[in-house]
Amino acid sequence: MTRVHTLIDTPLGELTAVAEDGSLTALYFPSHKRMPDSATFGERTAVGFEAVTEQLAEYFAGQRRDFDLPQAPQGDPFKRRVWALLREIPYGQTRSYGQLASTLGDVHLAQAVGHANGKNPISIVVPCHRVVGADGSLVGYAGGLERKRFLLELEEPSEVKAGKLF
Repeated sequence: MTRVHTLIDTPLGELTAVAEDGSLTALYFPSHKRMPDSATFGERTAVGFEAVTEQLAEYFAGQRRDFDLPQAPQGDPFKRRVWALLREIPYGQTRSYGQLASTLGDVHLAQAVGHANGKNPISIVVPCHRVVGADGSLVGYAGGLERKRFLLELEEPSEVKAGKLF
């Protein structure tokens, strides 16, 4: 098991990308809530992070909607189920915690879904920013609500940005 990390400049600040045996395991913001000790990230290197760097640049330029990267987030089976659901939320759309809980078969799991969403270690690539409160409000984001707002605005369909209705 070889764990390494790199720093990637983005419009949201310098992100820390962590990989293990060639798979992305984490992508953290500066001042990320619940970020593990950086001593666990392994040696710093740029080698092996070319695809994540390129795909993030394309995403921020509005040229990429989905990420095609090997991923290996670490979490219990429930968290991994929630993170899999996050990957299914289409670009430019949001879901509530309750909607995700219903998809899992029990609307009463909304709080547990919120907890798992908050523990998502691969920000942006696993789009936890697309989860909002039941009333559509921005709630909780490990990178901060301003970053969440930025990402959601980046993904807004051009028709919405122009003030047009479909």
